[in-house]
Amino acid sequence: MITIIASALVCLSLFNNVHTAEGRTIILARPGDDVNLPCRLKPSDDAVFGGLGNRISWTKVENDVEVDVLLSMGVHQVEYERFEKHVKLLKADENDATLVIRNLRLDDFGIYKCEVVEGMDDIVNEVEIKMHGVVFPYQPNLRRYILNFHDAEVACSEQDAVLASFEQLYQAWKGGLDWCNAGWLSDGTVQYPINKPRVPCGGKVPPGVRSYGRRNKTSRFDAFCYTAGYNGEVFFVDQKLNFTEAVQVCENKGAELAKVGHMFAAWKLNGYDRCDAGWLADGSVRYPISRPRMKCSPTEAAVRHVGFPDKKHKLCGAYCYMVHQ
Repeated sequence: MITIIASALVCLSLFNNVHTAEGRTIILARPGDDVNLPCRLKPSDDAVFGGLGNRISWTKVENDVEVDVLLSMGVHQVEYERFEKHVKLLKADENDATLVIRNLRLDDFGIYKCEVVEGMDDIVNEVEIKMHGVVFPYQPNLRRYILNFHDAEVACSEQDAVLASFEQLYQAWKGGLDWCNAGWLSDGTVQYPINKPRVPCGGKVPPGVRSYGRRNKTSRFDAFCYTAGYNGEVFFVDQKLNFTEAVQVCENKGAELAKVGHMFAAWKLNGYDRCDAGWLADGSVRYPISRPRMKCSPTEAAVRHVGFPDKKHKLCGAYCYMVHQ
């Protein structure tokens, strides 16, 4: 029987990775991390705001509704429901309204809003916590559904990744991952994420992470791998090469032929975008598109998979991976 699990959250991230997108601060974190969600009242040059203002309110957006997280008014502070003893204000100085979340849980990922009111002055700030890393489906050269559980672990390891956990796959689904082939997860279950329900993928039932449950580890499926990132750089060599030449040209540059995990991390975490097919270390040919456009990937951002061509043919360039020293 197939079960469907669907509801809240977002995907992918690292504690000290912070950037801004569309006016919102993005924090990349992992479950178990402690994170600081920044928020500051910016006083005028001639104003001093003692005691951090009259009112500080933190809320979290869940299913388009703002849920109360913390409210502080002078010496009084309230943490709401599941956030009790889980969050606090940093209070680094008089104008600091930073929210500290300790030991991140799965349901902590998402969008938060901070509002600070001091008399006639106020500030509203948005912060989003995303999970660091990327989940990607993987099947080897021959065909789909040939990996038992141990083979799936090895396949992910060979791509500089590990078998994904359910929580990681769930977050990836919330981030838009849609894949019709079932794959092993680290807990021994077999599942797959569907955002666009269709007949070949379990029927036109609601979107969700669909599960075949825990299976005998000798059963054969694909794999969902997870990579948390890398300490290096993926770059493209624009030459017509066969596979052996691709390996050599990367080595000549002090690098190695990139693995699938390197490619997905560069694409998802760093926005790598290149409309040129290139060899990867597993013998596949792929290319990363972060900005969908005609003749590359017209409808979606994705790592496009061309296939596993004959390694003897001079077909395309190479994606190399160089470790930062």
